[in-house]
Amino acid sequence: MSVGMAAPRSVYACDPDRSRGRLFGEPPSQTRSPFRRDCDRVIHSTAFRRLKYKTQVFVFHEGDHYRTRLTHSLEVAQIARALARQLGLDEDLTETLALAHDLGHPPFGHAGERALDACLQAHGGFDHNAQTLRVVTALEHRYPDFDGLNLTWESLEGIVKHNGPLTDRGGAAIGRHRDRGVPAGISDYIRTYDLELWSFASLEAQVAAIADDIAYDAHDIDDGLRAGLFGVDDLKVMPLAADMIAEIARHYPDLDDIRRGAELVRELISYLIGAVVAEARRRLEVVRPQSVDDVRNHGDVLIAFPPGVAQAEAEIKAFLKRGMYRHPRVMRVMGDAEQIVFDLFARYQSVPGDLPAEWLPDAAGHETETERARRIGNFIAGMTDRFALTEHQRLFDSTPDLR
Repeated sequence: MSVGMAAPRSVYACDPDRSRGRLFGEPPSQTRSPFRRDCDRVIHSTAFRRLKYKTQVFVFHEGDHYRTRLTHSLEVAQIARALARQLGLDEDLTETLALAHDLGHPPFGHAGERALDACLQAHGGFDHNAQTLRVVTALEHRYPDFDGLNLTWESLEGIVKHNGPLTDRGGAAIGRHRDRGVPAGISDYIRTYDLELWSFASLEAQVAAIADDIAYDAHDIDDGLRAGLFGVDDLKVMPLAADMIAEIARHYPDLDDIRRGAELVRELISYLIGAVVAEARRRLEVVRPQSVDDVRNHGDVLIAFPPGVAQAEAEIKAFLKRGMYRHPRVMRVMGDAEQIVFDLFARYQSVPGDLPAEWLPDAAGHETETERARRIGNFIAGMTDRFALTEHQRLFDSTPDLR
């Protein structure tokens, strides 16, 4: 099958007609599948709209052409749907997971996440995947019968397992959670609704995860070029990029740097999508799963880069880490951004009345220190970059410019 053709629905795809359902029972939609309904709920959520003013790498006011969490999520969804279409997977579930994967990110990108994690260290820490689960199960208040969005089990599973299983079958944390344990927001929730943290997620979830990698590899290169942090020719230190740049030069010898960069990004996305499709088909041919449960129980990912491409992709990440994420200009701004989060958290703890009325504790109830800290953390995590700056300016005499 050529990469341009859509595959028929696969036996190992998630079937919306066989969904495990929702925590709170609802009448089925007459016009939409359960997964399409999930996707629409994400799109209409307050948290999704707020992604417009949340940092990807550059703070929102640095320029209108840089990615935000919203545009990044849309780009992830486009890539994920392209992959799902080739592999015969459910595109609606795939799109849901792609659009929802960053709903829990705080303001100022990973700098904000580091700061909130430090602020909440004594109270379970902060993890943006766990925060995404909180958003879609508790923090959205749009429906009369439940908090959150009441997404299907399959959507919640894909959100929680964005980076793979969190525990072994015995419940012990594994991987990046081994030292600190399963994040509090997830470990608390699975007591109510078991998401089987020990198993791998559906292929739809695995596709959304690798689409995230493809999107931010390619588009962070695009933003880094636009910001002047590095030039097109600087990318030649990576063999894959060097080959693509040479091929572009052969076809377009007089192309200006802006168009050279744009062409490189397009070529890179197409190349990585094609590589993932080929490797997924190879692995699926070997494993031959007959159901989505076969996928979950396989014990390894089935959506992945081939080994050589995985090495090239790791080189891209390493280049971006050196040339972009740790660039002195970016590091200075992110350092100031972290301080804004630290300041806000400390202020709300010491002067609770500075919080909006809807974020104050119930006067009739008793709140533990951890519950109080996590309530403040939830409020800050929901802020946009712009609102965090406005709040800091309201509460403090001096606020960093973040430019």
